[in-house]
Amino acid sequence: MAQIRKNALLWKGSPVDVEGPQLKVGDKAPTEFAVIGNDMSATKGGDMAGKPRIISAVPSLDTPVCDTETRRFNSEAAKIPGVKIFTVSMDLPFAQKRWCGGAGIDKVVTLSDYKDRSFGPAWGVFVPSKGLFARAVFVVGADDKIHHVEYVKDATSEPDYNAAIDAAKKLM
Repeated sequence: MAQIRKNALLWKGSPVDVEGPQLKVGDKAPTEFAVIGNDMSATKGGDMAGKPRIISAVPSLDTPVCDTETRRFNSEAAKIPGVKIFTVSMDLPFAQKRWCGGAGIDKVVTLSDYKDRSFGPAWGVFVPSKGLFARAVFVVGADDKIHHVEYVKDATSEPDYNAAIDAAKKLM
């Protein structure tokens, strides 16, 4: 049975349950998931292992806060060379590709969990009542340990970009 964290976060001010563990700094990054890239290729969690990375989970790229967040991480990427940035959502890969092209996103890799729905529960970001992800940012080192985690209290708020970028800089 899946772990459900009751009233774990807010969605537009209302409490929502979240499926999966509440990951913490020092935890090993989950690898038991599969996501789909814009080109419809599969990426398994193990494919990301051994590389420093920022993983940003968002509800949908077609919303203002997710748009702002992904653009911000794309612009910050130059400050953290060697650290790969991923944005994962439930959006279809076709929608992600269209959005990236329109937004000029060329440094952030977008991935979709629409097919297996395994990333959200593995990383503790799936909101069953919405069928979408809560907003969260994870910084993972080449050691595959989580060095920074932020489950944003309300899905309509932006994350602390500076905290994530600073944690990523320490990995370089």
